[in-house]
Amino acid sequence: MENNWRRRPRTWVEVFVLFNLGGLAPDIFLAHSVNAFHSRAEYVPLIFSLAAPVLLLPALWALATGRLVLWRRLGFLVGGTAVLIGITGLVLHLQSQFFQQWTLASLVYAAPFAAPLAYTGLGALLLMNRMVADEAIEWSQWVIFFALGGFMGNFIFTLTDHAQNGFFHRTEWIPVISSAVAVGFLIVPLLLRVGRPFLWLCGLVMLGQAAVGALGFAFHALADWHNVGDNLFLRVVHGAPIFAPTLFCDLAVLAGIGLWILGRKLDQPGP
Repeated sequence: MENNWRRRPRTWVEVFVLFNLGGLAPDIFLAHSVNAFHSRAEYVPLIFSLAAPVLLLPALWALATGRLVLWRRLGFLVGGTAVLIGITGLVLHLQSQFFQQWTLASLVYAAPFAAPLAYTGLGALLLMNRMVADEAIEWSQWVIFFALGGFMGNFIFTLTDHAQNGFFHRTEWIPVISSAVAVGFLIVPLLLRVGRPFLWLCGLVMLGQAAVGALGFAFHALADWHNVGDNLFLRVVHGAPIFAPTLFCDLAVLAGIGLWILGRKLDQPGP
């Protein structure tokens, strides 16, 4: 194993998934506290988010020390479980209303059906990191693809979530438009051969996405602070999802990794 493992893109993605799976725990706790974890199944993603970093830390150590068999096994275990939890959560969220009524209104007012797909995306990213060599250009394209899928989910999530109050504030259109712009830019390197100027432009777009995420977090925090409730915790639980906008920041980082590595590959001389 190379001694510069910290500089390997594969390590960056490993750390990204570790922090994001663990970071989903407080979001899940707040989201499922709305109905006080009415179903026992709602504890599954919370427990998994707490346990996943415990398994991925040894995997990261195994990657650093060259124990690749252990690294792959732990990654396949965590990644496969994450994919399964995400797909199951999608079905369970839709069953809350949509499968009974099959209407646009039931889709909008159902439990946020796209949210569990965060587990699916992170799990699939973990699997890809073990199945594709990070020296290959396909690795960077896969990373961009997963970021693209995340922004597609963001578009659907922000559209349906903000439609619940009829886009009462005009600023609620910002993440919808922003995520659509991100999708438009990130899909190009997957379909066409692009140069460094376009990759730099994509990087600037990703910085804008991070700014949108920070702005959204501030807006949601202010809305929860002024919400009606006996205490701040209840205002956060029943108010705007405070951690949801940070997904824009996370996806900007992931896309940035893919764009940076793709740019490095373009600088290398061809065969």
